[in-house]
Amino acid sequence: MGEEIIQDKCGFGVAHTLHDAYSMAKALQHRGRGFAGIAAVSEKRIDVVKWIGPVTSFDVEDMYKVFPAENHYHLFLFHVRYPTKGRKDSIIDAHPHVIGGKIHERPGHILITDCDMVIVHNGQVDEKYLEDIDKTKLKTKCDSEALLHYYAKFGERAIISKIPGSYSMAIADKRRHEVIAMRDGSGIKPGAIGWKDGKYQAASEDRAFIENGGRPVKEMQPGSIYYFNKNGTIRREDIIRPCQKLCFFEFNYLAHHESTINGVSVNAVRGALGEQLGIEFQKAFPDKKIDFVSYLPRCPEPAARGFSRETGIPFEEIFYKIRAERSFQGPDPEERRNSIKINLNLTPKAIEILNGKTVIIVDDSIVRGTNIRKARELLYELGGVKEAFFVSYTPPIGVIGEDGIERGCDYGVDMPQNDGFIIKDIINKKNKSIQEISKEVNMQVFYISDDGMKSVHKKFGLDPNKMCYFCIGGPRPF
Repeated sequence: MGEEIIQDKCGFGVAHTLHDAYSMAKALQHRGRGFAGIAAVSEKRIDVVKWIGPVTSFDVEDMYKVFPAENHYHLFLFHVRYPTKGRKDSIIDAHPHVIGGKIHERPGHILITDCDMVIVHNGQVDEKYLEDIDKTKLKTKCDSEALLHYYAKFGERAIISKIPGSYSMAIADKRRHEVIAMRDGSGIKPGAIGWKDGKYQAASEDRAFIENGGRPVKEMQPGSIYYFNKNGTIRREDIIRPCQKLCFFEFNYLAHHESTINGVSVNAVRGALGEQLGIEFQKAFPDKKIDFVSYLPRCPEPAARGFSRETGIPFEEIFYKIRAERSFQGPDPEERRNSIKINLNLTPKAIEILNGKTVIIVDDSIVRGTNIRKARELLYELGGVKEAFFVSYTPPIGVIGEDGIERGCDYGVDMPQNDGFIIKDIINKKNKSIQEISKEVNMQVFYISDDGMKSVHKKFGLDPNKMCYFCIGGPRPF
């Protein structure tokens, strides 16, 4: 979404060395930059460090001093966090969450030594499913910590068999000699198994393995538990029959474009979505002469190039960002607006070629309209365009469904039903028309159709009946 302001997201994984855990966490940085953390597991102890900011905020060389070799660690859990549940600016909510241990507070980070058990988790679970735990023991309002306490009381099989929700996660328990990883029965959040140096690893996306010199092996099976041993082997237990409902937005936006999910290239899907968007745009505006097409960095680039291929409209790079992070991962609206204001800019070439032109800007989605307003300012006031179209290869997010239920996400992306979705007319309790949205942002807006997007998913073997489309009007995944 170029710079749109939504919040997922987290990335997790399991590795056998500190170097691999740190490097794999960096490869998943697009899934969260608010906090990062690593748990080190040995035969006798579990130690944790978690810190504010991106992974590289804590130098890996000094991390070896935090986790000294004499402790003989053999497994590491890692996590990058973008908060969806909890206090969004507090390091206490960072992962790994723990039970037991001694806390050592330090500037910008926390050390927790000799923990009883720890968890790293990507997803979201409604607290109503976690009522059977002693909540007086909880130190945060995070569902992840509550899940750990549920595990401590009932075990990992009870989570899979009794707790609906979205979770790809890993747990280390000092009482046991294995690290436990699992994926919920609906498979809403991605999870993959990889291989490096003769040992198995786990991560939210297979890109983490490839970037670290390993190779992907297979997807984590929804409804299954994986047990990682210190010698590098794994064993799998299938607990429930999976009922796949993978989040479609992983392909459209959340996952890294170099990743493969369910055997499907994210980059290829986005390119094809751009092609379909081009077909639909030309049908809607058959006589409109467009000078060139571009995108808001960085996620929509494959789609913009696909749009260009399909329509024959020249492709141009006209925007750039000065920082790699996604602004939607800022902790509050003010920071996100500031991030967009500072981070999104026109290239020098764009300023030369835009004047008097008609352009199309491709984005992955339109959630609250923050991107559109900033893009319009740059295009019209600085670039001097004649006309600009802002087109999205995701249908409107946050609609009121045909069933009258307000949409959003309760499954790990921070888009609650009461969010400020641009599509929603809150006063009249209805969806705005595309014309109304275009008038509101003072620029023509265009969306891919639901059927068009799903037809692309089908081309890649992604069965719409096995995808979650709740945020755009579909049924709940379970």
